[in-house]
Amino acid sequence: MWFNISAAPFLLTGFPGLGIFDPWISISFFVIYVSMLLGNGTILYLIREDHTLHQPMYYFVALLAATDLGVTLTTMPTVLGVLWLGHRAISQGACYFQAYLIHSLSIVESGVLLVMAYDRFIAIHSPLRYTSILTNARVVKIGLGVLMRGFILIVPVIITLSGFPYCGSHVLSHAFCLHQDVIKLACADITFNRLYPIVLVSLTGFLDSVLILISYILILNTVMGIASGKEQAKALNTCVSHISCVLVFYVTVTGLTLIHRFGKYVPHVVHIIMSYIYFLFPPFMNPIIYSIKTKQIRNGINRLLSLHRI
Repeated sequence: MWFNISAAPFLLTGFPGLGIFDPWISISFFVIYVSMLLGNGTILYLIREDHTLHQPMYYFVALLAATDLGVTLTTMPTVLGVLWLGHRAISQGACYFQAYLIHSLSIVESGVLLVMAYDRFIAIHSPLRYTSILTNARVVKIGLGVLMRGFILIVPVIITLSGFPYCGSHVLSHAFCLHQDVIKLACADITFNRLYPIVLVSLTGFLDSVLILISYILILNTVMGIASGKEQAKALNTCVSHISCVLVFYVTVTGLTLIHRFGKYVPHVVHIIMSYIYFLFPPFMNPIIYSIKTKQIRNGINRLLSLHRI
């Protein structure tokens, strides 16, 4: 067993010091979560039902939506439980499992954005070979690789986390469990759990961002070689949705990192708010971006809405 189910539970925390705003915060989070469920659920439904969307690009969009849906369903029960019901206690086992899912899905999302950049590069650089390079079988293998990377690499820190004694305070600073939050409460040598995440972030998030940047440098180089200005614009337009999602993800990551690194004198509530933005803003924005910027998905939504009007 990874954990001792008889151990004292951890206590989750909402927004300390903002008690007078609790009703508005609760309503806001409920609306945000419902929007994320509807948005990502709609994207998945459209891609499954619309055969014109059965292409590598949209399979990766579906994987992104599924990842965002996973983040939503992982954090929603405890966040709404704390804000609506005041239910703060969470067993250590449930806390470790939630932290495992949250951090795994974060790595998966970074990986999905990387393979989507690769998809755009192949589509623009080798359009005639696009479907022969990104066959359904290869797309499945890439998807499984991204999932396995996310869900396997995070295992070591969760296993060690679950083996630590917690002899002091059991109060966490968020309404969901994060490794960096739980580890502060451990009464043990946590050197491995401090160093491993740094290496992990370097080999996943940082490396992914560099490879995405290289992909777009190669894409721009290819586009500049196209004679027609109209064709150049058309090629770049297919990348707008993905670039927007990359910016949403990495801007929130950068903001959270800067706050934790240099925000020593920033109010604690700002740290908490940035954490919520990091985990909730991409799943909220991604379906909006693809619904607005991708013609095929926009047309699918319009067809879906017209069916409901009949």
